[in-house]
Amino acid sequence: MFSRFNSKLLIICICSFMAAVNAQVDKKTDIISSPEISTTVQKLNINGKVINLKTDAGTLEIRDNENKPIANFGFFSYVKENPEPNRPIVFAYNGGPGSSSFWLHMGVLGPKRIVIKDPDFAKSAPYKLENNEYSLLDIADLVMIDPVGTGLSVAVGDSEFKDFWGVDQDINSISNFITQYLINYDRMNSPKFLLGESYGTFRNAGVMNNLLNHGIALNGVIMVSSVFDLRTLMFPPNDDLPYVVHFPTYAATAWYHNKVKNKNTNLELFIDEIRTFTREEYSPALFLGDQISNTKKKAIALKLEDYTGISHDLWEKANLKLTANEFFEEFMKNEGQIVGRLDSRYLGINMDLISPNDIYDPQSSAISPPYIAGFLNYLHHDLAVSTTNKYMITAGLRDGFKWDWTHRGNQGWGTNTAINTGIDMADALNKNPNMKVLILNGYYDVATVFYGVEHSIDHLELTPEIKKNIIMKYYEAGHMMYIHQASIEKFKKDVSEFIVETLKD
Repeated sequence: MFSRFNSKLLIICICSFMAAVNAQVDKKTDIISSPEISTTVQKLNINGKVINLKTDAGTLEIRDNENKPIANFGFFSYVKENPEPNRPIVFAYNGGPGSSSFWLHMGVLGPKRIVIKDPDFAKSAPYKLENNEYSLLDIADLVMIDPVGTGLSVAVGDSEFKDFWGVDQDINSISNFITQYLINYDRMNSPKFLLGESYGTFRNAGVMNNLLNHGIALNGVIMVSSVFDLRTLMFPPNDDLPYVVHFPTYAATAWYHNKVKNKNTNLELFIDEIRTFTREEYSPALFLGDQISNTKKKAIALKLEDYTGISHDLWEKANLKLTANEFFEEFMKNEGQIVGRLDSRYLGINMDLISPNDIYDPQSSAISPPYIAGFLNYLHHDLAVSTTNKYMITAGLRDGFKWDWTHRGNQGWGTNTAINTGIDMADALNKNPNMKVLILNGYYDVATVFYGVEHSIDHLELTPEIKKNIIMKYYEAGHMMYIHQASIEKFKKDVSEFIVETLKD
């Protein structure tokens, strides 16, 4: 039997390589004495129309409530030359926690994008950067944000990195940066949007409420591969929820790899079938615990085998529950392969056919080299950022990186036993009924599972009128759905329509 609760917890990073999470102490960073900005003009061609973009790449000084400098915040600002009136602005970031923003920057949002061979492993350099016709820069200006400790962002003055590394600390510092940027660049009266990926959605839920509480109302918030309730990602003892919300993604993965018995060839209809089974049969069976009859247990295990290709004997031995790591280990074991966590369409060599703990993510291994090398070339060549300024891909590589997972809770909900910023999002939506939220989900994302997002949204206790302000979209791809050609086209369409329609209301 598996050692279920000793398996490594791979929390919601978009490839942030959490290398030093358990380091003992924080170390003071070398201080960059003053903010630095490199200004260039970037060109973008969308639908045959050339867009000239004044581009600032560098750092912006952020001060605390006592007006003392606390950080030089790294950012990339793309602003259209000679813009139309009331042009919106989008603030965007990745997740981790501890990841810089280059994934979204070079994957879908910026004026150039990395070309990869999805869903296969990329060849080594040279890598191709091309004009990004799927960028949102034809309808909105863009600011890519790197949280303190990532990118070019550093703590200054009396501040230390640890002052920014935590749920609430991160929400406050990002809100502080956005406010300061709006002031410095005279954009306080522009339509404003947030776009976050992975932990960036967890952050979004807090930032949208924090900004509102400080008098800045957002027009809309875009969530890419979301998580709001951390219970949906962990597998603690005596909690059925994570097993329930992961199962539809296990089944979707099996559908993609042709492991489903009597497979419905329409993915969306299959997913609806799985939702029904999970809600009406699987979840009630888990709720019974050891009170389930042998007959009932056998019947459920046989259905689990039909939907995943994993033997009913193993499902029975596992008491009908498999963690994500156990699923990765078992799903393609007979073929000697393992599927991707961030995108289960990807396959890699299973290097340990016994242990469910020592796994790797083939999706991350497949795309990281071209993204990292391609971005660093773009940073120092196209954006002319000095090569003396080291760009930190992830704060996880810094000495002393450790995240403070405590959260202040919310009035009317009490202290969180499991961290959940969904309550912050609900608070913001209730206080600002004009704010809209777009949530983009990948069916093959095992890092932030789509059924977990659906569960979180369905348990925010929103009125039907307010809940209508939340729009859900789905993609036949994974965590970074924009690496899939059909999905990046849909991404462009969905997000553009969301921004345009939000500004019409």
